[in-house]
Amino acid sequence: MGQRPAKTFRNYNSRRAYTRRKYMGGVPGSKIVHYDMGNVKGDFPIKVSLVAKEACQIRDSALEAGRITANRLLVKNLGVQNFHVKLRVHPFQVIRENKQATGAGADRVSQGMRQAFGKATGIAARVRAGQKVFTISVDKEGFPIAKDALRRCGHKLSTPVSIVVDEGQKLIN
Repeated sequence: MGQRPAKTFRNYNSRRAYTRRKYMGGVPGSKIVHYDMGNVKGDFPIKVSLVAKEACQIRDSALEAGRITANRLLVKNLGVQNFHVKLRVHPFQVIRENKQATGAGADRVSQGMRQAFGKATGIAARVRAGQKVFTISVDKEGFPIAKDALRRCGHKLSTPVSIVVDEGQKLIN
């Protein structure tokens, strides 16, 4: 069975965080491979960030898809040594799902157990409104490509996002 859409898990930030893994059995691991990519030790004057406009939960698979998209575009156009990408959120929140019966007569079977606890099916990062999700550091020449990489990355996430220039704004004008 495929994953549920992100809208099912989007607005649960009002509840307490569900993160204590020692009490849970069988929590799947994170799909995120790297949190820092490119030239980690380089000093780049311009920092461009992808900022979430709403509080939400972003699944680890969506974060990994965004990371791959941004990294691939930057490596192809700038080379590995001319940028630094940092993923700024970490998926701690365990997502639970109450499996529903399907088929003939399943509507009568599924009537009980309203808001049942469910079983751990994945993990997600809790994001506040205005929190930075990704940050890309580049030189002045790489700014348009970094901006495009963040735009493409934002399409993979389950929340509206904006692109913000953190430093070096006077260099761009």
